[in-house]
Amino acid sequence: MPKFDLNPTQISDIAAFIHNFKVGGYDISRNPPPSIVTGNAAAGQAYFAKTCAGCHASLNGIASRITDPKQLQQTWLMPGSGGGRGGGTSRVSPTTVTVATTSAKVTGRLLRIDDFFVSLVDAEGTPVTFTRSGDVPKVELHDPLIGHRKLLSTYSDTDIHNLTAYLVTLK
Repeated sequence: MPKFDLNPTQISDIAAFIHNFKVGGYDISRNPPPSIVTGNAAAGQAYFAKTCAGCHASLNGIASRITDPKQLQQTWLMPGSGGGRGGGTSRVSPTTVTVATTSAKVTGRLLRIDDFFVSLVDAEGTPVTFTRSGDVPKVELHDPLIGHRKLLSTYSDTDIHNLTAYLVTLK
């Protein structure tokens, strides 16, 4: 972190601000709410019909399979996370990738991708890593959760609460 050139008044203001915080577990804002189900289920149903039903014709019974509302919310809000802590196994196919070099085309389960490398496990179970430089080699991702990932930046807090309130009714 870079050094900040603060004058004594600014330092005093920052110290006073920090000293206004309540300490440890005594801060009421640190207490979890009694329930995360605070939204409007009817509004959540309308949101689901408009935004989700194109891929999910029905999620009937989901609240019977995932009974904890927090885990249920994490399952759709953070796709591929397994539903948060203790979230069990995912029934979604893994993200796969096809890497096309000048001499070969390899497809497998994605392990890692960044601007410099792409790693996968091929059909024989062998890990393979390719060095990347710009668009070489050509990399094509096959992500079954892309729809959920694209929605992450569009949800408002109200959408999240309403949709969760609706999903917990689907027993």
